[in-house]
Amino acid sequence: MSEVRVRFAPSPTGFVHVGSLRTALYNYLFARHQKGKIILRIEDTDQTRYVEGAVANLLQAMDWAGLTFDEGPKSGGNFGPYYQSERLEIYKQHISQLLDSGHAYPCFCSEERLTKMREEQAANNQPIMYDGHCRHIPKEEALKRMENEPHVIRMRVPSEGETVVNDLIRGRVSFQSNLLDDQVLIKTDGFPTYHFANVVDDHLMQISHVIRGEEWLPSTPKHVLLYQAFGWDPPQFAHLPLLLNADRSKLSKRQGDVAVEDYQSKGILPEALVNFVALLGWNRGDDQEFFSLEELVESFTLERVNKAGAVFDLQKLEWMNGHYIRSIDEATYLKLGLNWMAKFQLDAGSPEKNENILKAIRPAINTFGELPAKTALFFQDELQFEAEAREWVTKEESKQIFTTMLAEIDQYPQLTLDDFSAMMKIVQKSTGIKGKNLWMAVRSAITGMTHGPELPIVLSVLGKDKVKQFLQQALEQ
Repeated sequence: MSEVRVRFAPSPTGFVHVGSLRTALYNYLFARHQKGKIILRIEDTDQTRYVEGAVANLLQAMDWAGLTFDEGPKSGGNFGPYYQSERLEIYKQHISQLLDSGHAYPCFCSEERLTKMREEQAANNQPIMYDGHCRHIPKEEALKRMENEPHVIRMRVPSEGETVVNDLIRGRVSFQSNLLDDQVLIKTDGFPTYHFANVVDDHLMQISHVIRGEEWLPSTPKHVLLYQAFGWDPPQFAHLPLLLNADRSKLSKRQGDVAVEDYQSKGILPEALVNFVALLGWNRGDDQEFFSLEELVESFTLERVNKAGAVFDLQKLEWMNGHYIRSIDEATYLKLGLNWMAKFQLDAGSPEKNENILKAIRPAINTFGELPAKTALFFQDELQFEAEAREWVTKEESKQIFTTMLAEIDQYPQLTLDDFSAMMKIVQKSTGIKGKNLWMAVRSAITGMTHGPELPIVLSVLGKDKVKQFLQQALEQ
């Protein structure tokens, strides 16, 4: 078997969609599992959609996710250039071959004529496709007109027969030729369309497997016909299932975040997002849910990729991220957490207090984006009581607890953890209240919640003056 070579070929049109991340990931896993190579190619021939900075953004997202490429704009290679906009001369040579062989022809139709044609086809419930108006212009006449008239170059699709795609995920898929459009290969600006450039590049870059989203399956027969027109062997194709919203509509920004950058800014860890995305359409055949990138490489095969669409469950992603937050070593967690606290301008006054806050909330946090909400109790001047906490602080016996604590607290200069423990023994003895009735009242008074971080850590961060202030507020309830 010849070397496995796959490619990830995004267009620099803005943010990196999580669907693009999954496509890149599956190509990466397949290549690494097969001891092959993965190539990054930038498909930037649609100049109208090009977004400045999008390539740098894409490279950053791939680095963040831990996906490396064997060839591409950054790493170089023997099959460059890896920007399609730098390969125009190559396309020009290849389109000449198709014009000479009669597999392509120039089309001089104006946009007005094409618009009218499509409107008439729609009104008559006909397929929207080019009607072949310029197909039969004699070759010499067409070449002469090309010198002075605006034109595109179209592929001459056979008018009968069928084209078969043997897909590694979907099996045999056949397409009737009379339903395929004479697609545009070269636009009026001289730039190639995706359909033409990607076929030429995949062949010249010796791509063995094209692994891409299901939305490209209807275009694949046109690509197969191009391979045939050039006399080339096509690569093997594998079309990945769609990513879906919870209502099973196609995943789109209208229903929420879909960009890798969105999840970075929410405080999702790269390991969690990669693990989650890997399971959107693939499983190993068992119940394991947590995989390192190395384990995914070892286990990944296209045979285990599903045909059905995969639902993007944000709650599961956040739950999975919470697992990763609690699994990393404490030093890494604190380093990440302190960076995020700095981003949110959260500062309790000392590194030690900031670290204590992070330790306190670690069991309850799923994303670093939750830090402002999860740490709010450490930074507020007035408690916001949850309903259940309010019930506890307004009990008659709770009033005794708070009054006694306020009477005792000034006996302790710093209110260390030992001091707090000693004080609570006195409160318990003095009031006769103990167990849940004592501790739920105290927790509710100091944090405004009935569940949350361990009280000793809360006290160590808040300090004596803030504890006194909150006890007073609780009494006023």
